[in-house]
Amino acid sequence: MNFILYSDVNDRSISQSLGRPEYSYYFVLKAYRPVLESLGQVHVVSSAAEVDPLYRQLQLAGQDCLFVSFAPPHKTPTDLQCPVVCVIAWEYDSIPVDPRDDDSRHDWSRILARHGRAITLSRHTAQAIRRALGEDFPVLVLPTPLWEGFAGVRQQYPAAPVNPGALLQIKGCIIDSRTLGLSADGLIAPTPNEQAVEACEPVEVAAPSEPAPPPPELTLRRRAFITRHYLREGWRAAAAPNEHRLLFLLKHNLLLWYREAVRDLLPIALRRHLFRLRAPAPAVLPPDAGNSEAPAVVEHPQASLPDTTATVQTEVSGVVYVSVFNPEDGRKNWHHLITAFCWAMRDVEDATLVLKMTQNDLTTYYVHLITLLSQLSPFACRVVVMHGYLQDEEFARLYGAASFYVNASRCEGLCLPLMEFMSCARPVIAPDHTAMHDYIDERVGFIVKSSREPTIWPDDVRILYRTLRHRPDWGSLKTAYENSYAMAKNDPVAYQVMALAANERMREYCSFAPVQQRLAQFLQLTPSASPQLIAEAGTASC
Repeated sequence: MNFILYSDVNDRSISQSLGRPEYSYYFVLKAYRPVLESLGQVHVVSSAAEVDPLYRQLQLAGQDCLFVSFAPPHKTPTDLQCPVVCVIAWEYDSIPVDPRDDDSRHDWSRILARHGRAITLSRHTAQAIRRALGEDFPVLVLPTPLWEGFAGVRQQYPAAPVNPGALLQIKGCIIDSRTLGLSADGLIAPTPNEQAVEACEPVEVAAPSEPAPPPPELTLRRRAFITRHYLREGWRAAAAPNEHRLLFLLKHNLLLWYREAVRDLLPIALRRHLFRLRAPAPAVLPPDAGNSEAPAVVEHPQASLPDTTATVQTEVSGVVYVSVFNPEDGRKNWHHLITAFCWAMRDVEDATLVLKMTQNDLTTYYVHLITLLSQLSPFACRVVVMHGYLQDEEFARLYGAASFYVNASRCEGLCLPLMEFMSCARPVIAPDHTAMHDYIDERVGFIVKSSREPTIWPDDVRILYRTLRHRPDWGSLKTAYENSYAMAKNDPVAYQVMALAANERMREYCSFAPVQQRLAQFLQLTPSASPQLIAEAGTASC
């Protein structure tokens, strides 16, 4: 049997393709390839146009062929002579069955019926297909076989609840909450009309689209923590070189301490007086100013982005949480992932959240990220964001640094990063819905509760609610952070039991032998000896 494989992203384009739709299929193809090589000969093509010429050439030689398309059905050609099977990663409870503008490609039921069979990455996807095509439609549930590929990481970096110190390196940039001088005041430079707003207290702010959790009560303990935080920030400003002058940084931290720790204790009259001492009075216009030309609008300065061309590194230690995702993917729910962490660990200095972003364009999320962290400050815990492409050795360090992997997604087609960290014997914090239901339970991690909510199919320009996803519970996520930290610090034996269970679950779920056997039975082939497996560092989100 000859297998012709195709994915829209290939070895040459992957480092520039992070964040593109369906880029995760590249990693699925890489993981499936050794299994397919054990069942026949593999040919990887760079475009679907190469499939039929290769098929006819092999057919003349008396050899069977199968085109394995690592792409969603609507992006798989329907006019090929070669037999086709789609490998589908899908995270919703129903597949698109409504053609748009007489375009039948968006009716997956017709395409899959023409193919006659399908391969999915999870039981959740298989159920969605069978709801549309019937319970007897041939669907193979085949997770990517990746467990053996992480044997070296398991040996080099044994699971540890508290990391004594690990060096992370990346070609790109590292955004570290402890070096940012976080403050909501620093997000947008005030215009002259905005400078007098604070004199009229209290200021009413429009309600956010999603209600924020209430601020912590300003108890004496909380005021002491804020004071200690800004004393530490002042010491750091004096001890380390910085682009700002020392006096500016000291005044900046003093102002933030006053606002967050003691301002509410002062009478309003005194607060207004202090504000007038700090803020310059607005300029008085001459009487004939109305006849002059309108003043030019003062634009806010653009955000100054960090350099992303150098190789940078940082050290992390303590209880380290890691998550890998594309911030432009709305399924990933990364705002809750950060806010719940900072709220649960706001008084904990040895808790670190490391976020590896699988997105090439820093401008798509940088301001949003800094805004979110500034709104949450001050907090004692640490948030480290890694932007750039990690080589395999650098990804191995990230696997090794983790105490826990965290997922707060609304839905998943498989979630390769989650499986990879579990294959490295790392316990997890994750929901147990959609594809994750196949391998997540309380033995391998801390479950985040969730409930169903209506949503739209991706790329549906009609924006019609036709399917369902899941809404993770923020309070449950916060509790999972707290409980996992308590386990790591106080019960290392329970941590090791959970780590071993995560590793064992992946051995049963996605090791080479069971995946090979199921695929051989589905295609009615006889497997040969297993080839050597090569791990591909995961930045995939499916």
